[in-house]
Formats: sequence, structure tokens, C-alpha cells
Amino acid sequence: MILSLRKDRRVIDIPIVQIRPCKTQTRKKYSHEQLMELAWSIKNNGIIQPLTVRKVSSVEYELVAGERRLRAAALCGKTRVPCIVITCTDSQAVIYSLAENLQRTELNIFEEAQGITDIINSCNISRQEAARQLGKQQAVIDCKLRILKLNNEEREIIIKAHLNEKHARALLKIQDPVERRFALSEIVEKNMNVSQTESYINECLCRTKQEKRRHQRRKAVIKDIRIFENTINNAVETMNSSGINAEAHKSENEDYIEYVVRIPKSRLFNINLTA
Repeated sequence: MILSLRKDRRVIDIPIVQIRPCKTQTRKKYSHEQLMELAWSIKNNGIIQPLTVRKVSSVEYELVAGERRLRAAALCGKTRVPCIVITCTDSQAVIYSLAENLQRTELNIFEEAQGITDIINSCNISRQEAARQLGKQQAVIDCKLRILKLNNEEREIIIKAHLNEKHARALLKIQDPVERRFALSEIVEKNMNVSQTESYINECLCRTKQEKRRHQRRKAVIKDIRIFENTINNAVETMNSSGINAEAHKSENEDYIEYVVRIPKSRLFNINLTA
């Protein structure tokens, strides 16, 4: 991606009211406390790094990078901010904005992943091309995008607990959302590091597999019992159809299932004599 500066390459002061926010800003949340700290710094030291904007009309600019600085400047009463004007397309602006945020490490893991997704969708490019534009391996991009499979509640918990991308990817091994939510609570409560998290999740998966095997064995046993029951019932029906008034009674408790079959002897003797 090639971005061109204005020919004079100068930093110019632009009124804040003439700068509109970036339509595809990757960062969604800003800490008020951190903004106030930055505002205090700007009030005392000025804006050291100029904002990056692009001209969209004769009197209006769109912010490409530097929204925190813009917000903080407004908080401390600034009416103008130093800017560098670049010429770029919409898709280039998205890539530039994300790249600038990544270099300044201001995004959380989900904002970063969503930003990469926005680049792929808005620019209609492949993951491979997005990786090239951002200077990363495609495998790294693939890993980052995987964590977007976590729901919003899980993301909020992970961010508040200051868990990292490896924690998030490990959680994705658990398919069931209820089990995953329980596991996440345990990880946060016990303040597990990545290694402890991976071990804990592997244990959870092993227990789940064992429970599934037990459940399958139990289903197999129940199926076999039903076959035996059907065999007994069929035998009783066959005797009844032959004129033998047989009865079958079933009872069960915690330890066993009991079947009692009663066949009248008198009826058997009569049949034998007739034969």
C-alpha cells in the first residue's frame, strides 16, 4: 500500500470542527481516565505526533489515525490540531488506521481481530493479502481471526481479566458454550496463566470424553436390555397365541430388573394330552 502526502509535506493546523471521525475506526472503547491523562499531557506539552487526515471536501477532512489525540485535544480545550494530510482510497484508509493502531499497541485482541476482518471485507481482499499489507504471516492472521468465534460476554470477561490471545484460543477447544463459560469463570477466578489454562482445558476435554463414553456404554446396555425384554414379550405373545395363558410381570429397583413369567401347568397338561 502506497500513501502519498501533500506535495509540501508540511504539518498544518486544522480546526477540530473540520475533522470528522473515521467511518471504520477499529478501536471502539476509550478509557476516560487515560483520555484525561492524555489531555493533561497535551495541555502542557502540546501534540507531539500529528494526526493523519485525508481531505474529503473543500472544508472537511476525515480522520485516518489519531482519534485518541483528537478526543483528548478537545477535552483540554484545543480548537485546532496539527495534522498531516494524505491522499488515499477508502480501503487504504482502513488499512492505514489499523496498522497505526497496531504499531501503537492500543487495540485489545478482539478489536485487532475485528479490524483485520473489516479490512478483508471492506477491501474485498484475501487473508493472504491482508497479511501482506499488515506485514504479518497468514498463519498469524488466521489465529487472530479465530478468537472472534467467542461471544460478546466471553470477550468482555477476557478483556476485563486481562487475559491474552492464547487464553482465548485455548478456550475455543471447548465446543459447548455452557461448559466454555464455566471454564472461563474458573480460569479468571484462579488467575491461571496460559500454561495452566491449557492444562485445565485439556483436563476438561478428557473428562468430557470419558463422560461421553460412559453415556454411550449405558445406552448400549439399555439397548441390550430392551432386546431381552422384547424377546421375553414375544415369547409370551407366542404362547398366548398358541392357547397357553402365559403372563409376564416386570419389576425393578436400584440394583436389578426382574421378570417373572407364569405359565399355567393345567393348560400345558391339556395341550400335551390333546397332542
